[in-house]
Amino acid sequence: MGKMDAVVPSKLTLDSKLKFRCHKDIKCFTKCCSNIDIMLTPYDILRLRDRLGMTSEEFLTKYTYAKIHEKTSHPLLLLQMNDDEERRCPFVSEEGCKVYTDRPANCRYYPVGQGTLKKDGKDGPELEEFYFVIDEPHCYGFDEKKTWTIASWREDQEADRYDEINKEWKALMLRKNLPGKELAEKKQMQFFMASYDLDKFRRFIFESNFLNIFDIDEETIEKLKTDDVELIKFGVKYITYVMMLEESLQLKKDASKYKKK
Repeated sequence: MGKMDAVVPSKLTLDSKLKFRCHKDIKCFTKCCSNIDIMLTPYDILRLRDRLGMTSEEFLTKYTYAKIHEKTSHPLLLLQMNDDEERRCPFVSEEGCKVYTDRPANCRYYPVGQGTLKKDGKDGPELEEFYFVIDEPHCYGFDEKKTWTIASWREDQEADRYDEINKEWKALMLRKNLPGKELAEKKQMQFFMASYDLDKFRRFIFESNFLNIFDIDEETIEKLKTDDVELIKFGVKYITYVMMLEESLQLKKDASKYKKK
């Protein structure tokens, strides 16, 4: 959230401190909910979809739009803002956020931003999380006296749950195209389905030859029938497989006879 020129160029850790408080009586209340681009994660969509009592397809059609990332060719999903001068979030009112307890991770973190770097580690590539502050001119929350560490802010905003579920998916998003190796349209569609359209992905698993092709243990199969968080995590394995990053799924011995010619 926020524009790049509002990012304070200082790399923060979980122990770093900031003063901030947002409340209904502050004069900038809900201004941060306008004219922004909010990228949605798989768990964001699950929470919002369930909060609104919608199917995945209904939510995606009404509240989102997609674009292709230039460096990864991955499909990204963003929240569709209102078509007005302020580009206000469709879930904000004068009283505040109407889906507050199920708001996206980006909203939970604000005014903190989160980044992830891939670096060389002792046993191969490692992911390093870092944080930064977004100090926008309209925000008076920094004038408040409440002091946090980044860690206590994350805990208070319940962002750690989102981070845990989205961790492996976010690692996939750091992949960059090799020269001439952009994702083909079919793989982009598979990426989109397994990331964002959980209802369609579940139908794909149980109503196609998927389980005749891939060797999935019975415990996992049972979880995938009803557990949407497990479905999100399994989706990462599927995407990793179709992108040929690693053998994250195993084929059955007779899988070839079920594959489409």
